[in-house]
Amino acid sequence: MLSVRDDEENAIKEWSQRKGVQVDTVKWDLHEDTADKIQGYDGLVIQQRSKVEASVYPILRKAGLKQISTRTAGFDMIDLEAARENGLQVTNVPAYSPRSVAELALTHTMRLIRNLEIFDQRMEKQDYRWNGLQAKEIHSLTIGIIGAGRIGATTARLFKALGAEVIANDLKERTDLKDVVTYKSKEEVLAEADVICLHVDLNETSYNLIDEEALSLMKPTAFIVNECRGPVIDTDALIQALDQKRIAGAALDTLTGEENFFNFDLQGKKLPSEQLIRLREMDNVIITPHIGFYTNIAVKNMVDISLDDVLAILNGKYSVHQVS
Repeated sequence: MLSVRDDEENAIKEWSQRKGVQVDTVKWDLHEDTADKIQGYDGLVIQQRSKVEASVYPILRKAGLKQISTRTAGFDMIDLEAARENGLQVTNVPAYSPRSVAELALTHTMRLIRNLEIFDQRMEKQDYRWNGLQAKEIHSLTIGIIGAGRIGATTARLFKALGAEVIANDLKERTDLKDVVTYKSKEEVLAEADVICLHVDLNETSYNLIDEEALSLMKPTAFIVNECRGPVIDTDALIQALDQKRIAGAALDTLTGEENFFNFDLQGKKLPSEQLIRLREMDNVIITPHIGFYTNIAVKNMVDISLDDVLAILNGKYSVHQVS
């Protein structure tokens, strides 16, 4: 297993002992200069945000590997065509814990509608005034879900349980959500919702899904919450909309270019993203470093599912999580 964090070690050890399979762990990512180190292994599990270069796939094939398993929902770091050309089956973990991400969406929404980010910044300056920051209650709001799959559906149910009206847009309408959401077009969801929660996969159709035109449809009192992937939002368009007060605020657990700053200690250093610098200057923007997955249940599931997939493919079986 590559790119292994300390908090994953116990789950990996437990799986290894339970299955009777040797699992070696390293902290480095899979790149051209590390690919040769895979020689001698039967299976491969990665977790990284940076691209796996095209030159790596033939090296893996030559080493006798048959698969790549990423213990993340996103798999855009893998060139699926290059993997197929080199006989490599690719799996991901699409639902490591829908609640982990959904609960963060709820947390972010609560902080936005209660103006907690602004209050925190005021109190840091010993400004304890609250005039002008009247909050809204969840049950008085319309929550818009764009992408009502496993995570989006869980988010919808959490908000519905709190009394909110929930509307959603997805390519497929789920019958099990008929008492939870009202399906509408993307344009209607953007125009009617007080909070937009994004839970879509990152693919060729979802890059800049929320662009200047989409943001222009939102109410000036509405918030947007992104718990999926950074490039789903056109960040420059978002900054402009926030600057011009065309929307009320945003909570972002993921950003374009995050591989250059999230999960790094940059204290005392210049931030490597002008977009991040600009967003941090805004008191109505919440930024967290892609922690939606980071719970006790989710981390264990990501390890277990990815390793189960490796074992299935090595034993000639099919994994329902195959993306290539």
